[in-house]
Amino acid sequence: MEYQELISEFETKLETLESRHEDILYKAETGITHTEKCIKTLRRKVVEKGFPSTQDEILFFKHIKPQIFSKLIYYVKLYNIECKRPRSSSKYQVKYLNNQINKLQVYFNDNLEFYHYYRRGATTLDEQYFVRGQSDLRSPTESFHFFVDEQFSTCQDSTVATIMAFDMLIVYLQQEIEKLVSDVDNPKTNTMKQTSKLFWTGSKTELIELIYALQSSGAINSGTADIKEIALLFEQLFNIDLGNYYHTFIEIRARKCSKTKFLDKLIELLLRRFEESDE
Repeated sequence: MEYQELISEFETKLETLESRHEDILYKAETGITHTEKCIKTLRRKVVEKGFPSTQDEILFFKHIKPQIFSKLIYYVKLYNIECKRPRSSSKYQVKYLNNQINKLQVYFNDNLEFYHYYRRGATTLDEQYFVRGQSDLRSPTESFHFFVDEQFSTCQDSTVATIMAFDMLIVYLQQEIEKLVSDVDNPKTNTMKQTSKLFWTGSKTELIELIYALQSSGAINSGTADIKEIALLFEQLFNIDLGNYYHTFIEIRARKCSKTKFLDKLIELLLRRFEESDE
């Protein structure tokens, strides 16, 4: 893919940022800087080269640009939310965070028709939604105008990016609420750390894909185990910090290619091993 190298480099920077820094405002500020730089590079390439076909243009504005642009919206909103977060009791913080989730949900309700179009993978209106120069068929709602111009925007690519960003924000806020309610930061939860001599040497995304698959299967505690419990156990077992695994799950779900890339690879390798054992 034309832009894959740039996107991979960008995602590596964000993964490093998420795993090495605890300060959420620093993460947000640095994330904004990385993302703005990447979007400007993408824009320059698009303006210079254009697209060989309408389908390539649709692919770019429906999947590639929103993948990056959503991060900018995410980090800007995250910074604003955390800046105004009360520093008082857990009760008031939970109330504030729940209020922020409700505000984000309003966007989905205001854009319900397009939200369902995008979520079900429909394509019938793609040429109107994701080709430049088309008029907006919907009444305008809240949108982000960071780099909007005729050469680098369609009427709906920013809506897709906003949906992706708000999905990520909602799961981040839910995670923060869980921490406050269950006191997940209790030092007792870390007593098992560093006892294992096993190390995960694949990517974090691969392990997160596996964890979500196991939780979805119902094979652990008959499906009642929380994703947080399973992730914590795998972190301890493989001496790894998975960072914001909710965030990564949203990215896996938004993949244009196989959403089960690692699981597909595991099946292929196991079948090959069976074949070799039979020889």
